[in-house]
Amino acid sequence: MEPASAWLQWLVAGAGHELMLFASVGILLIGIDDLLFDLLWLAMPRKGTAPPLGAESRPLDGRIAVFIPAWDEAEVLPATLRRMLAAWAGEDVRLYVGCYPNDVATLFSVSPLVARDARLRLVVGDAEGPTTKGDNLNRLWAALGEDERMEGRRFAAVVLHDAEDHVHADELALYRRHLGDHAMVQIPVVPMVTGGSRWIGGHYGDEFAEAHGKELALRSRLGVPIPSAGVGCALTRSALALLAIERDRQPFRADSLTEDYEVGILIGAYGLRACFVDSLSAAGDRIVSRGGFPGTVEHAVRQKSRWIAGIALAGWDHLGWLGARFAGGGASPGQVWLARWMLWRDRRSPLAALILLAAYLGLIVTGLALAGGTLLGWESRPLGPEMRLLFALNAALVLWRLAMRVHFTARWYGTRQALLAMPRAFVANVIAILAARRAVVLYWRMLRSGQVLWEKTEHRDGEVVPGRRAIRS
Repeated sequence: MEPASAWLQWLVAGAGHELMLFASVGILLIGIDDLLFDLLWLAMPRKGTAPPLGAESRPLDGRIAVFIPAWDEAEVLPATLRRMLAAWAGEDVRLYVGCYPNDVATLFSVSPLVARDARLRLVVGDAEGPTTKGDNLNRLWAALGEDERMEGRRFAAVVLHDAEDHVHADELALYRRHLGDHAMVQIPVVPMVTGGSRWIGGHYGDEFAEAHGKELALRSRLGVPIPSAGVGCALTRSALALLAIERDRQPFRADSLTEDYEVGILIGAYGLRACFVDSLSAAGDRIVSRGGFPGTVEHAVRQKSRWIAGIALAGWDHLGWLGARFAGGGASPGQVWLARWMLWRDRRSPLAALILLAAYLGLIVTGLALAGGTLLGWESRPLGPEMRLLFALNAALVLWRLAMRVHFTARWYGTRQALLAMPRAFVANVIAILAARRAVVLYWRMLRSGQVLWEKTEHRDGEVVPGRRAIRS
């Protein structure tokens, strides 16, 4: 064998082995983490789909405010407002729509509705937009306070929704039942999977089906902080007022990429009760919030990079590990460690993406080594017993993960989508790798520039298109 060929064989074989070893150990550790969570979910009682109400609990009375922050939403917002007003015709509710003075198209699109229905309150900020979603929500909170002072009547709760959401008629009634003894209530968020976004948009359906069918449900039962999804979420006014004390009368963090996630975690960290409720209406359908998600790789990567940067990176800076704060809220040592475990699961996505990248690169390099053996006569490097054991364990864990994903997708979307969930897992992995790389770059730019880059999800003709904006922190 020629020296150049021998050197290339050594390089390819060595790189393939090291990549596969790193990936195999990483997949094993994360797989065990997932398996322990799944076993705990299987062991917990799951009678009913909603947490039990206290013996003395009474439904929450009073007016409910719905916060809908909007920027460049002229094409979807009017239809959403009509759906909400029609669905909640008999409810004591007021919809606060946050717009910007330079967003003329959105202002013109909603103004006729605002003029006709007293339940709509248009809030136009002083600053030109967009700022951040957290800043927009804080403006709505300030407007709510102004209305309370003028009318002499306090609101009971605030519900969060986006400009394109499809709400359920019984949603507010569900919140009233559970906000009597909880500070926050989150219902399932169901991505709308259409034929045009079967692969990219469909993988959101798979992920939300498992996360909201298992992850949030188990956290709720364990009594640890649960994140808000930013839509289909209700908070008592007093809980938001408590959060506002720390932030100069602003309950939402204006310099965060994922202010909704942080609000949910802080609610639990202060010792306030929160619950995830997946229940049926009297008509037999599930009470959920439905909405559209990106349908292209580029847009999905941009949206998920914001989530990763906000939750796994910047969220670590903002929230820490909740030890002293959660314990001060009355949590037991066991609950504190459970809460930290959940935070680790939220923040492991960059590491998981690195492990996936190593696995795919290892497969490619191994394939090159096999091709070299066929074409150039390279000697194959046999697998040791330790690597064979690692591969066997990882194969079992991967099959278990796919089985869980298929199970939850089938529960939400049926058998056909469940079968597509298996090949869509590869799509989800590729998007996760690309999004993690972009999230690290995004976070690094935030640290260096002092700017928050807000990648807002825009909606045009049914397509979800994230766009980027920046503000000074």
